[in-house]
Amino acid sequence: MKFFLTYVFLVTAMFGCNWSCAQSIYPDAQLPNDTPRLFAVGILSDGFSNRDFTMSPKGDEIFFTIQQPRFALSAILHVVRKGGKWSAPEVAPFSGNYRDLEAAFSPDGQYIYFSSDRPVNGNAKKDFDIWRVKRLPDGKWGEPENLGPNVNSTKDEFYPSVTKSGNLYFTTEPENGRGSEDIVVCKPGTNGYGKPELLPDDIDTKYDEFNAFVDPDEQFILFSSYGRADDMGRGDIYISHKGKNGEWLPVKHLPAVINSSALDYCPYVTIDKKYLIFTSNRLNPDFADGKTRNIERIKTLLSSPGNGLDDIYWVKFDPEWLK
Repeated sequence: MKFFLTYVFLVTAMFGCNWSCAQSIYPDAQLPNDTPRLFAVGILSDGFSNRDFTMSPKGDEIFFTIQQPRFALSAILHVVRKGGKWSAPEVAPFSGNYRDLEAAFSPDGQYIYFSSDRPVNGNAKKDFDIWRVKRLPDGKWGEPENLGPNVNSTKDEFYPSVTKSGNLYFTTEPENGRGSEDIVVCKPGTNGYGKPELLPDDIDTKYDEFNAFVDPDEQFILFSSYGRADDMGRGDIYISHKGKNGEWLPVKHLPAVINSSALDYCPYVTIDKKYLIFTSNRLNPDFADGKTRNIERIKTLLSSPGNGLDDIYWVKFDPEWLK
């Protein structure tokens, strides 16, 4: 009996975090390998159109977006970890009235940046701006504030990513842009953010570039692009990292095991740089399995993750991508 208990202890210590401990660290009972798999089925992947992802530096709070496929509704949801257990999704306290999406934590965890078409100073908006909301001393979230005219324009601004330096990266349609959508950076100054600056022309091209995740230390950037020669479908994920002199090196297309013939976007890398989390509307292979289906099977396929709506996936982050 003593030997058996020792054996159980050793096995748990060696392998437990691949299935039991993972549930306390992430809302998923199994860590991913080199092949993307659905993330947190039943919580973040549930058959609805769920997309984008951010996690607090403490690892105890996650925000993501749920949308109606034609964008009639878009709300930011969050789940919270308490006592090693994750809650069910709830609408974020600052969301639910307007079309909100693409929350992103600041590196210190004190702000959430997001995109919204909510009114500015009581005036209705037809486009999307970048907003932020501050964590209050009691842990709750305050009132959202618009980041102002240097950041926001009469065009849409999407997918904020904030670094330790305070630089704010996001997607927009700048007047001096190279394509219909480009990734820009606004740098903080004594009087707020400066004007948007384009990224190098290997990142911002004549094609669409959008939804960039920038490493908090600004050593690499992941983003999506549509229309490049190596694009496998409706938009793929690309990566660039910085060289010895701080310059962005040539962009690389992530492997085919990550990208698909569907839209792959909204990249996010966990703080420990072990996992890439992203959004894809790829189909469950069972849609093309050649089998005759009864009505129950059809309804299951159409109402489950992998039904062609947005789902959240995760995969190991490969350090080789940064070489």
